[in-house]
Amino acid sequence: MKRAVLTRYRILAYVTGVLLVLLTLGVIAKYGLDMDGVSGLVRVVAIAHGWLFVVYLVVAFDMGSKAKWPFGRLAWILLAGTIPTAAFFVERKVTRELEPLFAEAAPAPSPVA
Repeated sequence: MKRAVLTRYRILAYVTGVLLVLLTLGVIAKYGLDMDGVSGLVRVVAIAHGWLFVVYLVVAFDMGSKAKWPFGRLAWILLAGTIPTAAFFVERKVTRELEPLFAEAAPAPSPVA
């Protein structure tokens, strides 16, 4: 597995996580606080999160299948994009688990003559 797979996952985890937090705050403002002025913003954030979440699913599935994770673990990573702030914690855990694999796979530096 290449480091680029993890990098793509990390970027999309953060982007979808931030958009989901913004969407949650927008929905609370719109419906909980009766702020009708945020309707357009909520709609834009919802559409952006929806489309980017689909990309997140593809990238996370690609990473999980290359890491040969069992379905239960992969399902939790896929669902993390639907729970506000969960993507941040899951991303950190996944990164801590996969980073050592890249260090082991890196070629040893050649001695300088």
